[in-house]
Amino acid sequence: MAKKKTSTSKKKKTPRKKISFALSKQQKILLGSFLFFVGLALIFSFVSYFFSWQTDQSIVGIIEERELQAENWLNKFGNNVAHFFVYDGFGIAAFIFAFLVTLTGIYYFFDYAKKQLLRFWFWGLLVMLWISVFFGFFAGTRNLFSGVMGYEINDFLQDYLGLIGAILLMTFLAIVYLVIRLKMTPEKVGDAIKKTKKDIVDDFNTDPASEENSENLAQQTDYEKQVIEEVVNIDDTGSIDLETIVDEDNLEEPFLKTVIQNEIKDSTDSEVAMEIEKVAEEETVEENISKKLVEDFGEFDPTLELSNYKFPTIDLLKDYTGGKGITINQEELEENKNRIVNTLNNYKIGISNIKATVGPTVTLYEIVPEAGIRISKIKNLEDDIALSLSALGIRIIAPIPGRGTIGIEVPNKKPRIVSMRSVIASPKFQNAEMELPLSLGKTISNETFVVDLAKMPHLLMAGATGQGKSVGLNAILTSLLYKKHPAEVKFVLVDPKKVELTLFNKIERHYLAKLPNTEEAIITDTNKVINTLNSLCIEMDERYDLLKDALCRNIKEYNTKFKNRKLNPNDGHRFLPYIVLVIDEFADLIMTAGKEVETPIARLAQLARAIGIHLIIATQRPSVNVITGIIKANFPARIAFRVTSKIDSRTILDSAGADQLIGRGDMLYTQGNDLTRLQCAFVDTPEVADIVDYIGSQKAYASAHMLPEYEGEEGGTNLDISVDERDQLFREAAEVLVIAQQGSASLLQRKLKLGYNRAGRIIDQLEAAGIVGPFEGSKARQVLVPTIDALNQLLENESNNL
Repeated sequence: MAKKKTSTSKKKKTPRKKISFALSKQQKILLGSFLFFVGLALIFSFVSYFFSWQTDQSIVGIIEERELQAENWLNKFGNNVAHFFVYDGFGIAAFIFAFLVTLTGIYYFFDYAKKQLLRFWFWGLLVMLWISVFFGFFAGTRNLFSGVMGYEINDFLQDYLGLIGAILLMTFLAIVYLVIRLKMTPEKVGDAIKKTKKDIVDDFNTDPASEENSENLAQQTDYEKQVIEEVVNIDDTGSIDLETIVDEDNLEEPFLKTVIQNEIKDSTDSEVAMEIEKVAEEETVEENISKKLVEDFGEFDPTLELSNYKFPTIDLLKDYTGGKGITINQEELEENKNRIVNTLNNYKIGISNIKATVGPTVTLYEIVPEAGIRISKIKNLEDDIALSLSALGIRIIAPIPGRGTIGIEVPNKKPRIVSMRSVIASPKFQNAEMELPLSLGKTISNETFVVDLAKMPHLLMAGATGQGKSVGLNAILTSLLYKKHPAEVKFVLVDPKKVELTLFNKIERHYLAKLPNTEEAIITDTNKVINTLNSLCIEMDERYDLLKDALCRNIKEYNTKFKNRKLNPNDGHRFLPYIVLVIDEFADLIMTAGKEVETPIARLAQLARAIGIHLIIATQRPSVNVITGIIKANFPARIAFRVTSKIDSRTILDSAGADQLIGRGDMLYTQGNDLTRLQCAFVDTPEVADIVDYIGSQKAYASAHMLPEYEGEEGGTNLDISVDERDQLFREAAEVLVIAQQGSASLLQRKLKLGYNRAGRIIDQLEAAGIVGPFEGSKARQVLVPTIDALNQLLENESNNL
């Protein structure tokens, strides 16, 4: 009893919380306020120090004597701090440090992105050091402008590089700052100088206050006019006689050539004035907007709203093996080997080699037959080998793909449980770089088997009652809960049995998706299933529209673009979580709703893989009218637990083998190629309860993830139904009832393959049209139209009256 109490207390012990150095919003505000005021205090101390340092020099370092007072604005604290940073530190450049502290406080207070702040600190400290050393060149001794650091570093540089070397180094560092930080180039400097010169000339020529300039300009103009009149003949109309222009070689004035050339050019130009419009150059974007957003604010983080969310711990899962591995029973292996060899020898089949691989529940014996032995002969001995071994579930793989051997799978006498803890804790699952990793169990070689649901892209599970389907579903959901954040995946859970998935109600506001205006997220009502499936189809169409606008082919590309801020939320774009639809008992839905369920599921299975909607369907009735051809064609990934017949096995896997399994989680997995035998990981109901309790106790979203609203056509007894509101199958249904002379919804369900709700609506419409009589309890309704001709006449009269 004492041991049990001890183990119980250990299991219920609360796991230690990991230490987190991330600051909360309140902590950032407090830290920002503190740094801001510290920075202001440093600025006031430094400014005051430049006026009071000589007076306060005698009390530097004296803090304990209260009667001594400094003239610094912050008294002895300000005097000592300023003396440390200014006199003993970097001189006047210490103001840069005070500014950086103040700026850091502002960044933390308003929670700005810290990437730009790091740049400010890096370049600010370099400039502070450079300015301090620069003033050290002009300081014969330590002073307030260079500080001790600037003076000593300058002295050190001159000792090793000399004065010229130190100047060259400082000049080079200044160029580095101007080019890298300020992005200055020789072209930009030249343009700035030209612009400055032009502005000076324009100001000089247009300055009305400059009388001397105006007088000189007038005298020069009169002189030029006089010279031109002497050289050329200007008639009364003001035109120039070009023939009278003197030879340019005889012109004495240097400016006259230019003047005459301009006059000649102006006289020969057309008299029509031409206006030249200067087209402005288009502005060029120096950096990509999305790249700048990422640099300033970082990538979009969909997990930010639940940034403190903690994934379930491994301690919530039980270890059913006690930390021990597979125990190899050498005696059992040797006994089985001898029986296999003897059985084959009885049929004249020789074996050249045999090898055993021990798994959790099954041991694989690989045999290499002697030359000339036909494989089909060994395959036909399956029942004989099972008889000799006295074992259930002998399965022969002839041959094993890629090995060149024949495999005989024999159940172990003491099967070992594969715990969910062991597969979740395995490096293969923890390091899996998959979108939706599923840890299904372990293979015969005791390796953890991990697959990606996003690559499947849908999964069909089937098996007889009690063979492990519900445990398999729990293992799949547990895998996703341990790997994906609530912002990354949402579940739509359909549970017609109403008891299998109810535990997951506790994580409704974390992981579940549902229709608006519905109370429970776990769907148990058939009518709500139909509405939910149609809502998922609407969601699928909306997502494809978003992918089309974003020029993306799949959800992974789209979310990557959205995280890199290349898609604008104002245009309707949003982060798209994966949606996993889980149906625990598909056969029940097909029986009650028929094509109303099959049609949207077929649409989703065919189209939804690219936009992140994936289906997991389980059924205990693997018959062809449940797992139809349309369903099988779009579900290449299938899991088969033990079934009772080879027909059921072929329905699920398109091959035999599921009927040879031993049950209790023993299963076959295929993704359109080879079959893989696995032992499904076992996760018990209390373990699932602990996991959902752990998640449910944490901060959640305001509500479950809302799917698009879908208004289903509810059945009713309102007989005021207009012709426009009639069902598309109204006439066909009327003909069925008139021929059968029996008015019942069940007849329409069978003949037209309809769900109960739709068949009931059509019966109401037929009653409103006068084709069938009113409801009579358990009796079928009376058909009021005797023949098809009478029906045609009735409907024709209706159309004429409209």
